[in-house]
Amino acid sequence: MAIVSATIVFSPPAMATGTSAGTTISNIATATYTNAGGQPVSIPSNKVDLKVDEVLNVKVASTDPGDVSTASGSTNQVLSFSVTNTGNGSEAFRLAPVNAIGGDSFDPATTSLVLDTNHNNVYDPGVDTVYAAGSNDPVLAADASIRVFVLSTIPGTTTDGQRAQTDLTATAVTGTGAPGTVFAGAGDGGSDAIVGASTGVGRDKGFYIVSAATVAFVKSATVADPFGGTKSIPGSIITYTLLATVTGSGAVANLAVGDPVPATTTYVPGSLTLQGTALTDTADTDAGEFTGTSVAARFGTVAAGQSRTVTFKTKIN
Repeated sequence: MAIVSATIVFSPPAMATGTSAGTTISNIATATYTNAGGQPVSIPSNKVDLKVDEVLNVKVASTDPGDVSTASGSTNQVLSFSVTNTGNGSEAFRLAPVNAIGGDSFDPATTSLVLDTNHNNVYDPGVDTVYAAGSNDPVLAADASIRVFVLSTIPGTTTDGQRAQTDLTATAVTGTGAPGTVFAGAGDGGSDAIVGASTGVGRDKGFYIVSAATVAFVKSATVADPFGGTKSIPGSIITYTLLATVTGSGAVANLAVGDPVPATTTYVPGSLTLQGTALTDTADTDAGEFTGTSVAARFGTVAAGQSRTVTFKTKIN
């Protein structure tokens, strides 16, 4: 009785995307039998070589945690995407933004795509490389990814709360088409390239939202005279209230107020407060100070819907 067995001569490396394109799988079978003289005989078959073809697959995914807040007329507003080669061979990908998408409030104007050259996942102007289609298409090994930044200008006509969608597409340079489409000899190592389930195209969406926070600023004053009344006479104490209110959506940065002490009045030491809490008159770690001629308070970033109230007192000379 002859016994036939098969031996794999070469075991190719495995990746998350499957066996690498261009890998040769070799197989030799063996037949054994006992001849008429009672001797065992072993006969190898011819070797069968199969070359693993390249599968063209790609995935694009937004890496922003949510909508990117922006302001009307802003430039170089950044959306962040990850492009991953989910095929089994090295492949170049052509990148393109898509802004004309129905259902959103406006269309951003994309000014550039930028490749994350230093791989820190943060847009670094002057360090990361501006992308030029057909010139520096990113070439990714199987399973490899690259961060891509989409920079856009927001139209100056946008208003608070408007939202816009921008997509990034990545297309396999070797070719695209229906899954199973074959590009003969175009794969790694002379293999064929086969379009995978992604059709050779990846796409995902990112969003801008316009946050048009503005500040309303009101000053008021109350007077207490030495006789328990409210007349403005020498010796009366004036309490000034400065109220800054942020409206709209988003936040404003570096919000601060300042007020010169009026002529013919004298600042009352230690009277400066923020939100009802006393501030020191000196320039130190708290938010306020008296400069000798004026009061000032710094609030930093303040979100829409919040307000900051500063009070101080002067005495009429």
